[in-house]
Amino acid sequence: MANLKEIRNRIASVSSTMQITSAMKMVSAAKLKKAQDAIIAMRPYANKLTELIQNLSGSIDGEGQNPYTAQRNDEKILIIAITSNRGLCGAFNSNIIKETLRLSKEDYAGKTIEIMGIGKKGADILSKTLPIKSRHDTIYDNLSFGNVADVALLAMDAFAEGHYDKVLLVYNQFKNAATQVVTTEQFLPIVAEKDITQSSTPDYIYEPSQSAIINELLPKSLKMQFFKSVRDSFASEHGARMTAMHKATDNATELRDQLKLTYNKARQAAITNEILEIVGGAEALNN
Repeated sequence: MANLKEIRNRIASVSSTMQITSAMKMVSAAKLKKAQDAIIAMRPYANKLTELIQNLSGSIDGEGQNPYTAQRNDEKILIIAITSNRGLCGAFNSNIIKETLRLSKEDYAGKTIEIMGIGKKGADILSKTLPIKSRHDTIYDNLSFGNVADVALLAMDAFAEGHYDKVLLVYNQFKNAATQVVTTEQFLPIVAEKDITQSSTPDYIYEPSQSAIINELLPKSLKMQFFKSVRDSFASEHGARMTAMHKATDNATELRDQLKLTYNKARQAAITNEILEIVGGAEALNN
């Protein structure tokens, strides 16, 4: 059994760790509330805008085709992996890394794969096995639509110029504080809804023309979709970190209680030994 000083040092160390994890949990909980409200308010608008653009794209003739809807053979793939800059958030980052590697080895095996990294943790690991087109670690320093739209524009321009045949988003979709769903979403090209029945689609009168509306709304819709994915990931990160720190605090509390019990047992044993030694010494003097 360890001596009393070692046990006291371990209790102090575990208590310090518990204070840190508890503080991180409270900070993430505060940030999560703001991030959760933002993504819940934004998601219906972004989803409806994407649906509208897909429906509108499906009803346009080939001559009015936009460069962002061009269908090509899937030879050159750009995967945008959205992770975080910090760790201590459970399997949040590792799930994205695993899914990205799975896509490169299974779904797109033999294709030319490049990575655009959003977040330091994912880019650091993926750069060891896959080529990195660019990385944007500072995007979380000021998470605004303007900053995210600039990054989205890089991927959009690369696709429009023919550098890539398909662009995918891999991110954690926020479900609740304890659950994040790994999602792979096709960013480009936009999939037009071709199989829309006449009865389900109203006959709209467009002013200006459909192609003019598409050319104006498509870039905005893509930037909004990209921003929604980053927002989703941001909220998921704080949810995952809050859950991980909550579990860490509980484990530290349990370990501290066990150490205190061990310390008390060792202390009682030491006191008992001292008493026995004193009694034994007194008996020896009497004899």
